[in-house]
Amino acid sequence: MSTRRAPRLGLILAALGVVYGDIGTSPLYALRAALTQTPGVAPVPGDILGVLSLVVWALILVVTVKYITVMMRADNRGEGGILALMALATRSLPEGRIKRAAVLVGILGASLFFGECTITPAISVLAAIEGLNVVDPTFERLVVPLSVVVLIGLFAVQRFGTGRVGTMFGPITACWFVVIGALGVSGIAADPSVLQALSPHHAVLFFAHHDISGFLVLGAVILVVTGAEALFADMGHLGRSPIRIAWLMLVLPALALNYLGQGALLLNDPSAIANPFYRLAPEWLRLPLVLLATAATIIASQAVISGAYSIARQTMQLGFCPRLTVRHTSGEERGQIYMPQVNAALLIAVLLLVLSFRTSDGLAAAYGLAVSGTFTAGSLLGFLVARRVWGWSWAVTGALFGLFLTIDLAFVGSTLLKIPDGAWFPLTLGLALFALMTSWKRGRDLIFDRWRTDSLPLASFLARLPQSRTIRVPGTAAFMTGNPDYVPNALLHNLKHNKVLHERVLFITVLTDDIPVVPAERRVIVEQLAPGIHRVILHYGFMESPNIPRALAELKAHGIDADPMQVSFFLGREVVVPAQVPKMPFWRHWLFLVMARNAVPATEFFRIPSDRVVELGVRVAI
Repeated sequence: MSTRRAPRLGLILAALGVVYGDIGTSPLYALRAALTQTPGVAPVPGDILGVLSLVVWALILVVTVKYITVMMRADNRGEGGILALMALATRSLPEGRIKRAAVLVGILGASLFFGECTITPAISVLAAIEGLNVVDPTFERLVVPLSVVVLIGLFAVQRFGTGRVGTMFGPITACWFVVIGALGVSGIAADPSVLQALSPHHAVLFFAHHDISGFLVLGAVILVVTGAEALFADMGHLGRSPIRIAWLMLVLPALALNYLGQGALLLNDPSAIANPFYRLAPEWLRLPLVLLATAATIIASQAVISGAYSIARQTMQLGFCPRLTVRHTSGEERGQIYMPQVNAALLIAVLLLVLSFRTSDGLAAAYGLAVSGTFTAGSLLGFLVARRVWGWSWAVTGALFGLFLTIDLAFVGSTLLKIPDGAWFPLTLGLALFALMTSWKRGRDLIFDRWRTDSLPLASFLARLPQSRTIRVPGTAAFMTGNPDYVPNALLHNLKHNKVLHERVLFITVLTDDIPVVPAERRVIVEQLAPGIHRVILHYGFMESPNIPRALAELKAHGIDADPMQVSFFLGREVVVPAQVPKMPFWRHWLFLVMARNAVPATEFFRIPSDRVVELGVRVAI
């Protein structure tokens, strides 16, 4: 029996470290922000109980009901996340406006997720180190420099991967939840009347008394559920059961107890609003608590950064992002990757946020809009999945997802009012990324359309080949092509200039399926088109990185001896120019050209040996 429990315990600990770092560090700043950043709301008994009621029921409705109970059922062959949900929803839809709209919703949700990824490390680390102010006010001037040092160190070690320290994440985070839960119990014991906040009628009374202020406070309440998307996104790494058990058995109770404990402290000492989390701890524990909180926020930031890598690779594989460098940091776990361009961009954005806002309270005003936007996108796609994939009735689907959308849109509305206070940053970043991704997708689609128009059908080429008297030379040539039914332009240019064709020719097409990982037995499809000429279709999931040499080495099972170090790879280098009648607005065309020039070369992306490559220029007008 113990052998069966050990893996489950290990996965639960892993879920604590990987999944719950972000939402688990929200008590550092969330309640303080809710009671100080909304006009008309103050740390008085009625407001404390009302906000606490909103906090507890946000944890129950958004995290427990929406994500833990419903959304985690919507897995795409075991994988979760906004893009996996998009793939699952669109797979069941016919071509048309609804399918295109669903794709745009998914990409917008992914774009806003990146906005969240920039704020989480900044606000979490700042909030943790601000505990030094409680230990000794003279430490205040050190908060920002120390935060910058911690963040630079965090991003600097990303290149080494997280495998070696990953085993430490779970126990540290488990210790964090036990400690904050115990602090909450001590606070509640001092004033058990705070437990009244568990009744939702206090939330109703709060809205009744405050009118518009009650609505505005939702912009701070959403801080308690930031990171809920990670429950869904990390499902493929850990599975549903460990994530659910960790939430119900430890995370939810610890968070609820800590928020209630902070509320009990404020009921007796409203001046503790300056930092109720650290004031809840006895003086002797505050400095160790700062160290534990810093470790917990580093883990939370690590989880968000890893999520950014995963989403970036998925957008790339789905054709919404140019090729970026992907480095695998583990020989055993393919999900452990490092993307230097994404890492550098995140570091710059995070440091700008820390140096600009300088306090966690300032960043709290900027937080929430990206999160609520991602929540809304997930609810819309979840509605499609429930109707089209699960076959739920209109009544059940409308009632349940109507509730989710009502909550999500209330959060969106309240956080939109925070735009002047800093919410413009994640919103601007998300919209900019959305414009970049849709421009890239549109540009690539136009290029493919132009290829189909200008290229020679492969069947016609093969029919004429025996009569063409083309000279066949020894060796193997591999032509990379995105159109398996058309002759690659690189081959036509090679025939035009060199007037020869190799004895063995491989037309290689890499396709990304709408599943996370393609089984090994479905990876390669080989078809003989003519003597010595084969078409090779390589299938990869949207969470995988192509490796052409490895795939060619596996062709021996199909009767083809294609040693990657003996094959000549012919690639077409596209030179994109504006057409006489451009099919994209000027600004989109400019964005596309900038991204195309900075994309990782195909040789590096497909891991093709650079000394085996022949590139031929291809001029494409769009």
